[in-house]
Amino acid sequence: MEQNIYYEGQVLWAQLDPNMHLRHSAYADFCAQARSNMMTQAGLSLEEFAKYHIGPILFREELVYYREIGLNERISVKVEMTKLNLKNFRFSFRHEIYKENGIKAATVDIDGAWLDLQKRKLTTIPDTWHSVFGAIPKAENYVETTE
Repeated sequence: MEQNIYYEGQVLWAQLDPNMHLRHSAYADFCAQARSNMMTQAGLSLEEFAKYHIGPILFREELVYYREIGLNERISVKVEMTKLNLKNFRFSFRHEIYKENGIKAATVDIDGAWLDLQKRKLTTIPDTWHSVFGAIPKAENYVETTE
């Protein structure tokens, strides 16, 4: 069984496309929920984001398909950080979506940063959040940078 699974669930009829397999935008929805669950478990809940008026934003989201996912299948989503800039706390995560039989169905890689929700400008995170990033699972190829 894979570690760092932060979402498990059933594929619903409303998540299908006309070809009767999981629509592309549903992959992004599953990954966003998995990231939210992971951040909450690490100590950064949606309430904590609201308290500081800071939210995560994405610059890039890349989806690679390996296997078809269909109606009523159960999936699980693994989340790991692949990169963190220690200067501005921009981040990259890899999500791996698995079918119930353990076969990897897709990989979703994202790059993001932090948005000040009042000024609508990029920002960094409060110092009190720095320790939380130690609790976030890291990929084998994880790198830290200050560039």
